[in-house]
Amino acid sequence: MAKLEYTFKNDTLFKMLFVKYPELLKHLVSNLLDIRLESIGEFVISNPEMPPEVLGEKFCRLDINMVVDGQRVDLEIQVNDEGDYPERSLYYWARDYSSALKERMKYFDLPKTIIVSIIDFNLFDCEEYHSEFRSLEVKRHTLLTDKMSLHYFELPKLPEVVDASDKLKLWLSLFKAETEEELSNIEALEVPIMGQAIKAYRHVSATDEFKELERLRFLAKSNEASALHHAMLQGMQKVFALLEKGYSMTEAKKELQLT
Repeated sequence: MAKLEYTFKNDTLFKMLFVKYPELLKHLVSNLLDIRLESIGEFVISNPEMPPEVLGEKFCRLDINMVVDGQRVDLEIQVNDEGDYPERSLYYWARDYSSALKERMKYFDLPKTIIVSIIDFNLFDCEEYHSEFRSLEVKRHTLLTDKMSLHYFELPKLPEVVDASDKLKLWLSLFKAETEEELSNIEALEVPIMGQAIKAYRHVSATDEFKELERLRFLAKSNEASALHHAMLQGMQKVFALLEKGYSMTEAKKELQLT
């Protein structure tokens, strides 16, 4: 069973693929948000650029920002569980929502802002692979506003067998796929849009442009991991030094917070 060199979860490939093939992206968003494809009028990618100098920066985020019929939609892939994803995605929502406010614009006119996260780990204690969160009153469940929506699609919870008629599960199966056999099984269902997506994936992943951008991205991630590891070691050394001086662990933590 041959492993894929690059999967649909690769963030460089993810962004490059759907920026180059916006019709595929429109189909994906239609299924993720349960919007009739034919009803989508305005569909604009707001951040199509992938300049190498930005791609090589540490902590660079390769999301796709869109305007879909006046709504702001942000789509992102997250592979690793770093323990703070709910807070991070809420921050992304708050940033995107507030950045839409222009001079002399009324708060009422702020657009609905939707964060969509396809994640490769279990985040919630439930069996459902799709969760949507909005701002509700805790007892009456009254909706405060319809302008806040956060969707999470947890790939590990996706069923092993997917029906050809279920486009959402088919799309998520593409992102979950790790082997050539899994892609071939999806192709064998002969769903046209899936065939187009896999063909586009094979084309983009073979280009020199992608491979160079992925090299820069890999280097940035390696530097990021090294910087975090170095910071952790420095923190541990400071803690041990304070403990040797007679500080308790609680006192050492307080001391480090002050310095």
